[in-house]
Amino acid sequence: MSAGLNIAALSRRTGVAPDTLRKWEQRYQILRPTRTAGGQRRYDERDVARVEWLCERLREGYRIGEAATLLGTTPVTTTRTPEDHLRTILAAVDAGDAAQIGLLVDQAFALHGVDDTLEKILRPLLETVGERWQRGDLSVADEHLVTEAVRSRLGHLLADSGGGVRGSAVLACPPGERHELGLMMLAIALRRDGWRVIYLGADTPVDEAVDVAHKQSAHVLGISCTVSQPELPSVDGLEIVLGGPAAHAYTGGLAETVSAIRTFAA
Repeated sequence: MSAGLNIAALSRRTGVAPDTLRKWEQRYQILRPTRTAGGQRRYDERDVARVEWLCERLREGYRIGEAATLLGTTPVTTTRTPEDHLRTILAAVDAGDAAQIGLLVDQAFALHGVDDTLEKILRPLLETVGERWQRGDLSVADEHLVTEAVRSRLGHLLADSGGGVRGSAVLACPPGERHELGLMMLAIALRRDGWRVIYLGADTPVDEAVDVAHKQSAHVLGISCTVSQPELPSVDGLEIVLGGPAAHAYTGGLAETVSAIRTFAA
């Protein structure tokens, strides 16, 4: 819409009443309207994205003033594809802008939804950052800026309860494993698919994870192996699912040791 949206059209697009939009614009300067020759305000896709992002924060429990402060003066990306959003985050990584990285990750969920953000933005983001770190193009501090921004948002999503229709899954990283972001994304995806997830996280003894799985009557124990290859106990009535770069080492006779083996990306 090259002519832009009037406030009634913006209201229809976002579900926010015109009076509320005017108040947000005047009090928090969150909208950037242009003017027609006759002086009428016109709003563009950037304004739509900013309003939608603020509405998402309000549903999470933020007050409008807090959300507006969080949004700040940095415009919400007007790119409508996850790939473009990913490039915007990588640009913030190159600039070493921690606040911008966190804001863009937060915006990704609001603009693109959980599923596309996990699969099309966060997964390739972490892969790219890992590759750059291995090549020496990123410092440890730069890598930590990204992982902590992602971890914070994923932790917020994991705090939401739900699931259980399809079954129960216990998820853990074995001793010495601190790379849990892939496992966190799997936990969120499983929960959205109707699973009850018991998330144990990093550096968990495998035998203790098995005990939890039995106590919770879980159907699946998921273990993310990024660098280590822990010994797996023989278990009955519990499917062990392995994922991560080190999972490929479990081949051959392993199927005789555990009840079943598959792999997931982590």
